[in-house]
Amino acid sequence: MSGSGTPAGLILAGGLSRRMGGGDKGLLRLGGETILARIAQRLGPQVSPLLLNANGPAERFGLDLPVVPDTLAGAPGPLAGLLAGLDHLAGVAPDTRFLLTVPGDCPFLPLDLAARLVAAAQMAGAAYAVSGGREHPVIGVWQVAARGELRRLLVRQDERRMMRWVQHIGALPVEWPDRPLDPFFNLNTPEDLAEAERLLAAYPAP
Repeated sequence: MSGSGTPAGLILAGGLSRRMGGGDKGLLRLGGETILARIAQRLGPQVSPLLLNANGPAERFGLDLPVVPDTLAGAPGPLAGLLAGLDHLAGVAPDTRFLLTVPGDCPFLPLDLAARLVAAAQMAGAAYAVSGGREHPVIGVWQVAARGELRRLLVRQDERRMMRWVQHIGALPVEWPDRPLDPFFNLNTPEDLAEAERLLAAYPAP
């Protein structure tokens, strides 16, 4: 953890978005803003710095955020993005203890996300989000010092499953209510985007 007691943050946007038709899912618009912009607005005040994990030209996102690309070829998934973020912080901000990761398709993230996950990670070393009994392993807080352990799991064992990392590292689950709005509602399909528009109209974000 940095001297201010604030974790770094990383939006994982390096996926291929096949179910949404390909391209950058985070650049789709919700309520007149891109999904990534909405995530940055909600997460930015909770972390420092806020980083974006993505591949290809950074300018296309239109966000004033440092972009950290995957260091492993073949778009191997969120674990590769997490590893890239941990390695980046170890190089540029060695005093930072924790990194909070979120996917690039969750526009309703809770405003107490960092505080609650870091509090749990202080006890167990890592923590991840749960809502309505559903686990969200991509949404978690991880120690920068764990990057060597992650590299062994990802590279040597070719493990790609985020939940396997959660189990391996012994992360604590932290529960949020999913009513009236699941704060971890994620957009995978055009139907999800339409539902998010409905939810945004019914439950304007604070």
